[in-house]
Amino acid sequence: MSLDPVAERGMVLLGCGKMGSALLAGWLARGVAPESVHVIDPAPSDWLMAQGVAVNEALPDAPAVVLLAVKPQMMGTALPAIAAYGGGATLFLSIAAGTSLAQLGAALGDTSPIIRAMPNTPAAVGRGVSALIGNEHRSEADMGLADALMAAVGTTLRLENEAQMDAVTALSGSGPAYVFHLIEAMAKAGEVEGLAPEMAMKLARATVIGAGELAHQATESAEELRVNVTSPGGTTAAALSVLMDPESGLPPLMARTIRAAAARSRELSQ
Repeated sequence: MSLDPVAERGMVLLGCGKMGSALLAGWLARGVAPESVHVIDPAPSDWLMAQGVAVNEALPDAPAVVLLAVKPQMMGTALPAIAAYGGGATLFLSIAAGTSLAQLGAALGDTSPIIRAMPNTPAAVGRGVSALIGNEHRSEADMGLADALMAAVGTTLRLENEAQMDAVTALSGSGPAYVFHLIEAMAKAGEVEGLAPEMAMKLARATVIGAGELAHQATESAEELRVNVTSPGGTTAAALSVLMDPESGLPPLMARTIRAAAARSRELSQ
């Protein structure tokens, strides 16, 4: 699916914080004309004002899509600005965590085509991943347009049902923070073993970046990659005996971590 509908009818971006800015940068890089994008933001950044898009100006009559990029707690005050587009030919695409399709439908009209997407922060460098799910009023063309918009900042996938969104939020939405904390923990452990803080952090960051790129490019599974770098009786095997302990290692810790995030996502959607 191309972004032609945006070129023909324009689009509205409600909120342009970090994620909204990352998406906008991706669209512009893919050739979306700045004049076809209308942004509503109470405190536009200098970067936004320099992109040539319409900021807090008159909105198009029937945009192809309205992308909701405000924080969930701001939805109540933000939605009235675009509620008039509900029930018509405009697609609503929301990236607000914890705001369900039913909640969005109640605010935007029960017959409005609505799609939820959960991107993550690597979208800022074009390496995001976004999961999508739509209500019963979205068409396949709507899903294709949402795919194209989110693909501007990474890869996309479609969910089977909305209940899966809580797990997506917990795994990939919050997941970058887990990796950043892993870097912190690895660096701190390196310090304990005698490395200077700057050196430990440089090694930890480079190791995670390199391993991630290897996983990205490799045809092998993550399990195969792990086995390939683990010599029997070696240092990696000694480390993994701790990290993979079924009682105290990473697997049960990560299970509790993602369970907590998914539970909070479900609470937010109530």
